[in-house]
Amino acid sequence: MIPSELRKDPLSQRWVIIAAERAKRPSDFDSDAASEPPVFDPFAPGNEDKTPPEIASYRRPGTFPNKPGWHIRVVPNKYPALQIECALEKRGEGIYDSMKGVGAHEVIIDTPEGAQSFTGSKDEHVQDILWMYRDRLVDLSRDKRMKYGMLFKNVGRAAGATVYHSHSQLIVSPIVPHHVEEKLSACKNFYEYRGRCLLCDIALQELEQKSRLVLDSGQFIAFEPYAARTPFETWIVPKNHAAHFESLTQPLCEELAYILKRTLAKIEKGLKNTAYNYMIFTAPFHAGDLAHFHWHIEIVPRLTRQAGFEWGTGFYINPVPPEDAAEFLRGVKI
Repeated sequence: MIPSELRKDPLSQRWVIIAAERAKRPSDFDSDAASEPPVFDPFAPGNEDKTPPEIASYRRPGTFPNKPGWHIRVVPNKYPALQIECALEKRGEGIYDSMKGVGAHEVIIDTPEGAQSFTGSKDEHVQDILWMYRDRLVDLSRDKRMKYGMLFKNVGRAAGATVYHSHSQLIVSPIVPHHVEEKLSACKNFYEYRGRCLLCDIALQELEQKSRLVLDSGQFIAFEPYAARTPFETWIVPKNHAAHFESLTQPLCEELAYILKRTLAKIEKGLKNTAYNYMIFTAPFHAGDLAHFHWHIEIVPRLTRQAGFEWGTGFYINPVPPEDAAEFLRGVKI
């Protein structure tokens, strides 16, 4: 029997159990595959009146807001987690602190096509999606109340998607999330001790070892992290240091679109359209050009579920060693 191994993620400082004796092949998982397209699609062209009025869009010349002719469209979330039209009103009640739910919650409708993901789109279209991400972060960072923007995408019911049509979301908050603060702290500690960026070092080591590498596009790498929380968790990291996603240039955006689309296509094909999330971790809006933090994307397929042990300890149990996951994904032809 192959023994289990405890691995520590240097970025989150989280311990993970790589349970090799419980190893599974991709076909062994009871994945919650993509759902069927709905009878009615509120995000389809022609249904613009079924969403709140658009905030931004990329569209054909001569077409008008809230009408067909768009290829990427941004609207406020109909049921927002945070709302922009109020004051913070920080207050305390004994030992408890609270403030108004100030922020922004936007839906980025990735494509007019009624697909569940954008992997069938042309590279140029995926590039436009990423550029819209950048545009929205830049715009919302101008609001001095706002501290952090989290871009994420949910694909499939098990990943939290309530609408089938491909879309991403952006939630901007007046505080830096605790999970992000933990990453920032770990990166700062590493930088103060070694004088180098932690994610720069991770990218360099993954390139040298190659056992967890999935794709190398030249300026970006996709790899299975050393202490992956879930089977086939995959990160995309730029090789050159940059703290803010918003610093993305057009040439880098073009290459990011290339590697993101192909990494997701490998996951979708190899894991039979399992549900997944991806999140873009970037530096806080007004933090400046941090030498110790490096923006990146984390992709998490929903092949396992957390139970009592995970909730009670904060550990994750991963039955697929990252080295095996990388070898499998490298072999998926797209």
